[in-house]
Amino acid sequence: MTEAAPDPYLSEQHLIGSERSQLLAFVHDNRTEIVALLDGLTEAQARARLVPSATTLLGIVKHCVFVEKVWFHVSLAGRSRAEVGIAEAADDSWILEDDDTIASVLADYRAAWAEADQIAAPYDLDDLAVHNRRGPLTLRWIYVHMVEELARHAGHGDILREQVLAAG
Repeated sequence: MTEAAPDPYLSEQHLIGSERSQLLAFVHDNRTEIVALLDGLTEAQARARLVPSATTLLGIVKHCVFVEKVWFHVSLAGRSRAEVGIAEAADDSWILEDDDTIASVLADYRAAWAEADQIAAPYDLDDLAVHNRRGPLTLRWIYVHMVEELARHAGHGDILREQVLAAG
């Protein structure tokens, strides 16, 4: 008798657990969905523009680097956008440079994600991020927002990926 493979979603392993472990599991699941958008694509496919906006699969992942950094590195840790190397305007975070590649953008995303986890680790869910344009908000709010934002972009990416792969 063979053992069933573990569910690829971390959230499935946290059906019962602390609020923090469940929030982190859902953030993790969405982060892995963002990374998976680029699996097996060519550079041209990752850059394909199929909608009038600047939204591309590679652009989604690049924007998610911005998202991680703006919420954890800036809002929670209090660093400036310039210091962490992100655009002042969110719209600019979608713009691809000539040297942006699948490998480089994925590396940037994984690094931003790892550092975000390190930044947030010592904080409790009720601790405040005070370096935010909205004013103070809790780490809990940031995690819930990350689930929302990453899931939205993963959904956009699923549709674009389906179109890219259908085009061959």
